[in-house]
Amino acid sequence: MAISSDIPSAAANAGHPAHSALLRSVVIGLIGFLTLVDLFATQAILPSLVRAYGVSPAAMGFAVNASTIGMAVACLCVALVSRHLNRRLGIWVSLALLAIPTSLLAIAPDLATFAALRIAQGVFMAAAFTLTMAYLAEHCSAQDTASALAAYITGVVASNLIGRLVAGSVADVFGLAANFYFFAVLNLAGAALVFINLDRMSKMAMAGPAARSPLASWGEHLRNPLLRASFGIGFLILFAFIGTFTYVNFVLARAPLSVSQMSLGFVYFVFLPSMVTTPLAGRTALRVGTRPTIWIALLVAGAGLPLLLLPSLAAVLAGMVVAGVGTFFAQAAATGFVGRAATTDRAAASGLYLASYYLGGLAGAAVLGQIFDRYGWEACVAGIGISLVLAAWLAGRLRMPQRP
Repeated sequence: MAISSDIPSAAANAGHPAHSALLRSVVIGLIGFLTLVDLFATQAILPSLVRAYGVSPAAMGFAVNASTIGMAVACLCVALVSRHLNRRLGIWVSLALLAIPTSLLAIAPDLATFAALRIAQGVFMAAAFTLTMAYLAEHCSAQDTASALAAYITGVVASNLIGRLVAGSVADVFGLAANFYFFAVLNLAGAALVFINLDRMSKMAMAGPAARSPLASWGEHLRNPLLRASFGIGFLILFAFIGTFTYVNFVLARAPLSVSQMSLGFVYFVFLPSMVTTPLAGRTALRVGTRPTIWIALLVAGAGLPLLLLPSLAAVLAGMVVAGVGTFFAQAAATGFVGRAATTDRAAASGLYLASYYLGGLAGAAVLGQIFDRYGWEACVAGIGISLVLAAWLAGRLRMPQRP
C-alpha cells in the first residue's frame, strides 16, 4: 500500500515490503474492529435486555439498532465538513468520545434513554468510520484502495464475531452493566491505536477542489446512476443483515433451540469464515468486475436463508455462516466500488453511501422487527430474501468499465 509514512513507523523499517504491507493491513483491520465493535455486540445480549427493560423484541431491537440513526446523520455531517477536518485528530477524538455514551448505557434507566445513548454512539462511530474511509482513499494508491478498504471491512467482520462473543460472555458472568464498561475501555483502546499509529501530519483535502460546495458534490453524486445504485445496494445489504442477525437471536434463545446467554455469544463464531473471505472481495471485484462479484455474494447470502427456518441448531448456524459470508462480501465490493465510481470528492460520496447503508440498517430493524412480532420468523426471513433480490437487481446497473 502507498501509505508507508502513515502506519506504523516500524513498518517503514521492516525492510521487507510484504512485512510492511501485512503490518499496515493488521493496523487498518484493528482500527475497523475497534471503531464498530459496539455496533453489533449488543445484539448478542438482546434477550437479556428484553427481560431487563420488560419490552417486546421489536422495541428492543429498534432501540439497539437506533445507533444507525446517529451513524446516518453523522456520515452526512462529516462529509459536509470533512475538507476542514484533520483525519487523524477527528478519528481518535471520535473514538475517545464514544466511550462516554458506551459507559452510560450501563445505567440507562429506561428504553428511551437507552435508544438515545445508542444514537450518540452511532454519531461517534460514524464520524470515525467516515474519516477513516477518507484517510484510506487519500493515503492509498488507486490500486491499493480496494485492498485497504477490504482490510478495514475485515476488521468490522471481526468486530461482529469477537464483539458478540465478548458481550455474551461478559454479560453472563458479570452482568449487563459490566459489559458496557468493558466496551468503553475498548473505545479508548481504539483512540490510542489511532493516536499512536496514524500519520501525525495527515493532510486535509487540497485547496482547489475544496472551493466547491459539498452540497454541489452531493448533487453530482446523486445524479450519477452508478453511485445511486451503489447507495441502494448498501441500504439493502444492511437491511438484510440487521434483519437476520438481530431477530435470529430470539429464535436461538427460545424453544426448540434454547441456546443459553453465554452460548449465544459463542454462536457468533459463525462470522469466522467471513474474516477469511471478506479480504478477497476487493481483488475479486477488480478481477471479475463489481457486478458479478455482488451477484455471487448475494446468491450465497440468499442460499443461507432456508437453513434459518429449520428446527435444528446446526442448520441455523450453517445458514448464519452463509448469510454472513455473502452480505459482508457484497458490502466490501460495494464499498470499494463507490471509491472508484466517484470522480470527485470521494469523502462526500463515502458519506452518502454510509448514510444510505446505515439507514438501511435502521429500516431493517424497524420493518423486519414488526414483521417478526406480528407474523413470525418465517415472514421475517421472506422479507430478508426480498431485500437481497432487490439488491441484485440494482447490481445489474453497475456497468462501469474496469480501470487499470
